[in-house]
Parts: sequence; structure tokens; C-alpha cells
Amino acid sequence: MTNNAPPQAQPNQDGDHVSLTIPLLSRHRSTPNSSSQVAIVGANICPIESLDYEIVENDFFRQDWRARGSIHIFQYIFMKWLLCFLIGIIVSLIGFFNNLAVENIAGIKFVVTSNMMLMGRYGMAFLVFSVSNLVLTFFAASLTAFVAPVAAGSGIPEVKAYLNGVDAPGVLSFRTLVVKIFGNITAVSSSLLVGKAGPMVHTGACVASLMGQGGSNKFGMTWKWLGYFKNDRDQRDLITCGSAAGIAAAFRAPVGGVLFALEEMASWWRSALLWRAFFTTAVVAIVLRGLIDVCLSGKCGLFGKGGLIMFDVYSKSVSYHLTDVPPVLLLGVIGGVLGSLYNFLLDKVLRFYNRIKKKGFVYKIFLACVISIFTSCLLFGLPWLASCQPCPFDAAEACPTIGRSGNYKKFQCPPDHYNDLASLIFNTNDDAIRNLFSKNTNSEFQYSSILIFFVTCFFLSIFSCGIVAPVGLFVPVIVTGASYGRFIGMLVGSNSNLNHGLYAVLGATSFLGGSMRMTVSLCVIILELTNNLLLLPLIMLVLLVSKTVADTFNGNIYDLIMKAKGFPYLEAHAEPYMRQLTVGDVVTGPLQVFHGIEKVGKIVHVLKTTRHNGFPVVDEPPVSQSAVLYGLILREHLIVLLKKRAFLSTPVPAGDHALRPFSAEDFAKKSSSNSDRIEDIELTAEEMEMFLDLHPFTNTSPYTVVETMSLAKALVLFREIGLRHLLVIPKIPSISPVVGILTRHDFMPEHVLGLQPLLITSRWKRLRIRFPNLLKLLGSHAG
Repeated sequence: MTNNAPPQAQPNQDGDHVSLTIPLLSRHRSTPNSSSQVAIVGANICPIESLDYEIVENDFFRQDWRARGSIHIFQYIFMKWLLCFLIGIIVSLIGFFNNLAVENIAGIKFVVTSNMMLMGRYGMAFLVFSVSNLVLTFFAASLTAFVAPVAAGSGIPEVKAYLNGVDAPGVLSFRTLVVKIFGNITAVSSSLLVGKAGPMVHTGACVASLMGQGGSNKFGMTWKWLGYFKNDRDQRDLITCGSAAGIAAAFRAPVGGVLFALEEMASWWRSALLWRAFFTTAVVAIVLRGLIDVCLSGKCGLFGKGGLIMFDVYSKSVSYHLTDVPPVLLLGVIGGVLGSLYNFLLDKVLRFYNRIKKKGFVYKIFLACVISIFTSCLLFGLPWLASCQPCPFDAAEACPTIGRSGNYKKFQCPPDHYNDLASLIFNTNDDAIRNLFSKNTNSEFQYSSILIFFVTCFFLSIFSCGIVAPVGLFVPVIVTGASYGRFIGMLVGSNSNLNHGLYAVLGATSFLGGSMRMTVSLCVIILELTNNLLLLPLIMLVLLVSKTVADTFNGNIYDLIMKAKGFPYLEAHAEPYMRQLTVGDVVTGPLQVFHGIEKVGKIVHVLKTTRHNGFPVVDEPPVSQSAVLYGLILREHLIVLLKKRAFLSTPVPAGDHALRPFSAEDFAKKSSSNSDRIEDIELTAEEMEMFLDLHPFTNTSPYTVVETMSLAKALVLFREIGLRHLLVIPKIPSISPVVGILTRHDFMPEHVLGLQPLLITSRWKRLRIRFPNLLKLLGSHAG
């Protein structure tokens, strides 16, 4: 078996390799003789396994498939569509409930605070504002830390890793789902600069996973008629649809949700999956439309225009000329530079927070509370720095605004005056974005207010997104980008045909492209958010420029988080140096092999002394004329055979009757909490001397590669098919018909470079400017 544990990263001279090979937990890598790697899942360092998307073609599978008639096939197809429909319904209801709760909780808080300020009780207003924020943050952090630490953060990196084939424990459990919903509601309501979109993607994935498994066995909430897809292939399809539904519910962007799942989340795609994902998001859009119509009639409390963000900046008079292109290009460049800087700083902050979180629950919750108090002080204190502005005579809404939301917040100003900075900063994030995107308000904000708001959002979002609570990045990135976009529009002024609100839209687009590095999906999401198709060419231009500029510095934010947590994510492209290596260069021993008819004692010994999940099955004389690779058998299938005690007293083939005691349910995928372990099986000394015929349960057509194939080519095959094991066979026939097994961890850069340290200084690596080197270069020129 291959030794899949990456060695410690070797020291290097230029420092370029550090971020590539040293994640947060490099010292905790798995030991030899293990096919597992470890990663940070929630607050714990957990073993990571790979998902198996390959169909196991053995005698049992063929017999079960032949037994299925047209009714079974129809039931399979119907159930898949039914589950997509149910996923759309449930995710849309959760999305609506989240927004309804946030709008009412935050709305009550702002109404009470504003009423106290109207009475001149500013000290009491600050106390109510800060304490309510602190209580909400404390609840979110405590709930996450004690119930489901894996629910902390956005959740997009975890779901993206799962769809790539990484099986992390507890990521899609019912407990995670509950904490994700209620933790995100309280975190967003606490005025932290965090969003709902990422947690909604994770929520959608959890719903899809639970539906595919038929519910939660741990909590006794199971429905057998739903548990029809207990295998990794069908689970992957359903979770992809769930993640698309999450974006659709967060932004009311059904097409954007499908494209987001295609471009950012899924590592494997096909036309049938596209059709099902589109159907799921269409259901979400229809349900949300109906629920919003109910709320527009005033039956949802304080749920106003801020709920289910839809920033209508449509204008029939939008026109632009060549003179408008240079400022737009400048926005793209700024978005690329700031986006890559944002990713760099956020990565450093998350690594620093991880050191604090390792000290225990108290430190995690204390950190979240400190961030909450600091945020409350800034949100309440900074508007006092802005001067009051007289209300415009042609204002489209009441001025000043008193209460929850509006473009012209009164704050501490006298009658007929408003505080422009309070209109942005002393508001919900959704309403702040709406104010920045608003049209016909070119004279509403001062330069200083926009700058203060931009700097505050930029750094607060970095510090807030690492706390132990379900928080997202989409909305903070949008509000930060919209602020500097509006500032550029104010600088350009009357020299452009675009109003300041449209510049804010383009600024938000550029910052999204610079930090998240998506193009097509972001373009459609922004168009669906703003309802302005006329901006399409400019949005495309901004995204292309910002992504191109940012890619010269670092990767997208979700990939950086996955790397920091240690998830063994397989990129779509191979590293250049992998072209110089063959699979034989990275395959290491020892290799554990079973015979077609194997002694029970040996099987138990191997399963107990290794953590491998796949074993080659080899036939030797007298069963065959020479040593022949018969196939591959999985650990979980061996445990089922041992548990059922399908033993033979003599080493002879069992025949077809060996399949009779088994059903398809025996080999169905089990959740991590209910999976059988070899330690739980007790066998007598007599049974240990008996035999098992592995032939009927062995995958007779595993994917194999010759040992001289390049590692880059093998990586493409491994990722595109979605494999868990890839057998390596010798180029020239030898004593053993199999050289070794490649697993996901054999393709990880830290493993490859650990085996081949000379490649660290190789010129065959991607060209990328790194911020530490750039700062050193600037410092030397300054000196």
C-alpha cells in the first residue's frame, strides 16, 4: 500500500514554497502505514478520507442490477427529481426564515436605539446597541463552539472539498444544519460585518445530504422511503443541487446559483446534473416570490425592502461611451489588487485565530465577544466624526429617516439634517448596500464618509469572518467593493455618463472578482441582484480585469481557506513539475495484498494494523496459471463479510450461493457515526482459521495505470473520474501484478515535494507574485 502521509515540508531558500506546503497543521500529518490525512474540521484535527465515486463492478452488483426491472429504474429517476423538488422547497423556506428573523431582530434593535437617540439618551442608546450585539454574538459563538464547531465560518470550503471527494466528519450532519441556521441568524443580527450567502450554501448542502440519506439516524429522524441514494455518486449530485439552491435562496439568483455550483463548487459535472440543478433553483425562485408577495402586504413584521436582497438599480437611461471605459478598467485593477490583499490578510488572520482557538472554548467565545464590542464601538462612534448634511429638496424618500433603514439617517443631527456616514455604517449590511447602489443620490455622501466606511468595512470583515460562528464572506465583500466603487464614481463626477450607484455596482463586482476569482457566475448573480442587463459589458470587463490582476498574487479565498485547514483538494490543473515525474516515483510501500480466497485471520490482522481503505486482490497458482490482478476490494465490504460471517471451512470457491445472505442495503453507504469498525467484530479462534472467498465482492474492473505514466496525466484521470484508488501496474511483467495504489494524498504537492525535495527550487512552477516578496522589494527601493 502506498504511504500517503506527506512528510514535513523541507526548508527552502526563497520562501516561495512556504504557503504551498505548510498548512496550519503540518506537524499533525498522519504517520506512515495510513491512507488517511488529517485536516482541521471545526475545532478538531480529524482524519480525512476520500469519497468513492467509482461503481464497484463485482458479481454481487451485476446480479443486483440484472434483478432490477423497469419499475425500479422509473422509481430511481422519479425519486431523484422528487428529492430535487423537496430540496428546493426546504432551502427556500430556510432562506426566507433566515431573512425574516434577521430583519426583525436587527430591526427591533435599530428602532429601539433610534428612539433613545431621539430623546437625547445617547449613552443609554449605545449601551442597548452594544449589549444586544454582544448577547447575539455570544449566543452564536457558544452555540457553534459547544454544539457543532464544524458549522463555523462560511461552509463553502468544506462543501467544495466534499464535492472534490474529501470526506470530512460531521460537515453535513443534522446538528451542523441546525447550528448553521440559528447561529447565522444571530451572528448577522448582531451587526457584525458578515453575510448569509456562504452559510446558505452549506445549509443547502446539509439539507440535500440528509434528504439523500433518508434523514438523521443519530437523532432518530429517518424516512426509509427517502433513503434511496446511500452512495457517494448520488449524494454528490444532490449536494451540488443543494449548494446551487443555497445561492439562489440567498440572492434570489436562480441562474446564478446554477452557475456558481458549476464554476466554483463542483469538480465533476454533466448535462443531467445541470438540468436537475436548474430545476431545484427554479423551485427556490418560485417559492421565494410567493413568500415575498405575502410580506409586501405587511404581514411579516419589520421585514422590509432589506430582506432577501434585491438591489433594483435598473435605469432606462443608462448609456456609456468610450470615455467611461478607463475608470471601469481602473476599478478592475483596484479590485484585483485589493482582492488579493484581502485574501492575504484574511489568511493570516485565520491562522492567528486558529492559535487562539486551540486554547479552548473560553478563548473562542471571548475572541468573538471582543470582536463584537469593538464592532459596536466603531459602528456607534464613527458617525459622530461626520458632519450633518441638510436634507435635499428633491429626496426620493423621507429625510431624515428615523427608525430601522433609509438613505438619510438622522442619528444625532438636528431637524431637516441627516448623517451620511450613519446611513451606511449604522445600518444592516443589506440596507448599506442598497444605499450605496441607489440612483439619483450623487450628492448624498461626502468623500470622507465613504473613505471611512471603506476602511472600516475592509478591516472589520477580515476580523469578523474568523470567529467561531456561521458567517459568510459574500455580503462583506460586496459592501466593501461598493464603497470604493462609489468613491471612484464621486471622483470621476460629471465626466462620466454613469451615476454613482452604478459605479458602486461595478466596484462590488471588481472586489468579488478579485477575492473570489469567479467570472461567469458572479456576472449573472450581479445582474440578477441589480436587475440591470444594460451593465453586462462593463461587468464582464471588470471581472476579467480584476481576476487577471488578482491571479498574479494568490489564489481565491476559498482555496486559501481549504489549504490552511489541510483539506486535500485536487486542483483541475497539475503542477508543472508533475510532468517530470512518473507515478512510480511517488508510489511507496508497504503494499498489502489479499488472495482471492483469503484466511479470515489475515484479513482481520491487516484491517486492524492498517487504515487503508482499498486492497488489491491477486490470484496465484493453483487458482490461476500465474499471479494475476483480480481486482480491488474495499475495507467496508470486508467488514460486512466478516460481520455476516460468510466463512468457508476450506479454501475453495464459494460459488453463486455466497451472494444469497446479502442485500444491496448491506453495502450501502453509512454515515460516519454509524459505520461499522473492525474493532467491534468479535471472532472465535476457530473462525479466524476459516476462509473468505473475496471473488464475488471484488471490483473486477478497477482503474489502472502503468508505472511509467506521468504524475500529471494520472492526476487528470484521478480527478475527472472521481476515484478513490488508482492501481499502478508494472511496465514489464514481474512477480507481483501490482506495484502500488495511488490515493488522493499521493497527488498533494506537500507529499510529492517531500519525496522529491529538489523540485522545490525547480523553475517548473507557476509564476506568482507573493505579497511578502513584493513588500521586501518595495522596502529595498524605498531604502
